[in-house]
Amino acid sequence: MSTSAGGPVTRSAPSDERTTRLFRPWLHNEGEMGMTRKGLLLGLLALSLAVSGLQAQTAPAAPAASAVDPAAIQALKQMGAHLQSLKRFQVSTEVTGERVLADGQKLQHTATADLDVSRPNKLRARMVTPRSERELIYDGKTVTLFNPAQKYYSRVELVDTLEGLIGRLQEKFGVEVPLSDLFLWGTPAAPVDGIESAMNAGQDFVGDDLCDHYAFRQGRFDWQIWITADGKPLPRKLVITNRADDARPQSTSMIEWNLKPTFKDSVFAFTPPKGSTAVEIIPVKRK
Repeated sequence: MSTSAGGPVTRSAPSDERTTRLFRPWLHNEGEMGMTRKGLLLGLLALSLAVSGLQAQTAPAAPAASAVDPAAIQALKQMGAHLQSLKRFQVSTEVTGERVLADGQKLQHTATADLDVSRPNKLRARMVTPRSERELIYDGKTVTLFNPAQKYYSRVELVDTLEGLIGRLQEKFGVEVPLSDLFLWGTPAAPVDGIESAMNAGQDFVGDDLCDHYAFRQGRFDWQIWITADGKPLPRKLVITNRADDARPQSTSMIEWNLKPTFKDSVFAFTPPKGSTAVEIIPVKRK
């Protein structure tokens, strides 16, 4: 997924199933070697919690249509700067979401992605859905796309940083790196001047982490992010609502971090397994 104006950018979905796409691993279109992706969205349930002796907190008032809290924007900038400072880490996500059919019926789906990262130019990503498993391996010189089940792999010579890799794979081959926003926040590729409203929505726990909760409005999308409040701001949860769709589909991404990984650089090397077949990845045709 690419980022613009500080938040995720989505493309219009096919007419027969409207899909909001966010923080999603690319998924394989069964029967083709070309890599593609489908959005995964979550229709969140309202949760009522009554606990004896515990008084519920009142939610903050919604901001005016064009209200932008400078502190919320600053929180995004600080998170982006911290993300850019990370050199070697592991990160994983579980994305739960809805696919909205033409008749408005919602179908819920899940996917996961696990990444080993060594900046400036090494990445290994594994994407899993109930139907498929895919891997993307980049050693700074060659990017490999691998389908373990069918034992197909494609290789492309490409020398760049991880930030450059994301843009070039998307532009030339339509391949989207999972969790790509993590590499773009805090760079010119993710400006914040297009955000129409921004607010601090209080604090919540995500797992064991106390997080600051922020809500933003941007074009057709409302999005919320939960950022750790311990002085080292990391995104732990992201929720997107597509307001352009009457069904208001949502996506939820839960994000886990390991900032002291033990992997070796050998994880970024790809050796084709016995019996695997090299296939060509076809560039996207531009109109």
